[in-house]
Amino acid sequence: MATTFAEPASPTSVKASTDVVIETRSLTKIYRDFWGRQKVRALNALDLEVRRGEIFGLLGPNGSGKSTTIKLLLGLLFPTNGQALVFGKEATEVSKNERIGYLPEESYLYKFLNAEETLDFYGRLFDMSAATRRERANELIEMVGLNWARRRQLREYSKGMTRRIGLAQALINDPELILLDEPTSGLDPIGIREMKDMILRLRAQGKTIVMSSHQLGDVEDVCDRIAILHQGELKELGRVEELLTVQDVTQFKAKGLSKACEEEIRAVIARHGGEVVAVDHPTLSLEELFLNIVRDSEARPGRRAGHK
Repeated sequence: MATTFAEPASPTSVKASTDVVIETRSLTKIYRDFWGRQKVRALNALDLEVRRGEIFGLLGPNGSGKSTTIKLLLGLLFPTNGQALVFGKEATEVSKNERIGYLPEESYLYKFLNAEETLDFYGRLFDMSAATRRERANELIEMVGLNWARRRQLREYSKGMTRRIGLAQALINDPELILLDEPTSGLDPIGIREMKDMILRLRAQGKTIVMSSHQLGDVEDVCDRIAILHQGELKELGRVEELLTVQDVTQFKAKGLSKACEEEIRAVIARHGGEVVAVDHPTLSLEELFLNIVRDSEARPGRRAGHK
């Protein structure tokens, strides 16, 4: 999927394409002090689109604007300037949240309830029938691997277990759009792998997922596209494999070659009876890309990475 940018539009217009689930147009958030003076520009003129059925990653160091972006999309904050659209509606419209699931970085759950009671409680908030609540709770408890602890109070849960029931809570309404803030936080290596597998299964079901994470390897494994933020500004946006490919370097992988042939080019490889296994571009790790962009942003504030 190619990177796309929003067309200029009036503040009240709505994009007709049903493929665009989230669209931000010059989205800006400034926090002010008691006297109305600018204190922090948390987000500056953010333009991006998230399309139906993709996993979109928000990356950035602390204070880069990731959480602010999610809160603006949920309607928990009002933008200072610009516009955020979710399902073609203003993000401040509460009705659109019925189609959204949200897992915050810290799950705020009632510790005296067990897993079944927790999901039943949140199902009631969506006005689900008792039968639907029971069926949905059973499915989700099984999905997140907590069947063995379904009747234990949440105060007895480890952080990893709490993360799992938090994900189940975010899915109770069978949402079309899922916002995940640090979804693998507190999980052990097996739990991390299982969480990533669950995220991939949700995409296979047609869900759209936006995830914010500091675990770059997790994002690299599951995201289709990523946006890298730094100091409230968008620094890079695109498909993961395209961003990680080193375009100005070509590498050859071959087998069956003599040493004399190793330094030859493709035509010589064929002449020596070798087999070209692959000709492609080497890739960076997501960690290397992320650190390069942050360092470039600090050295050249106000510029997109890779742009003169």
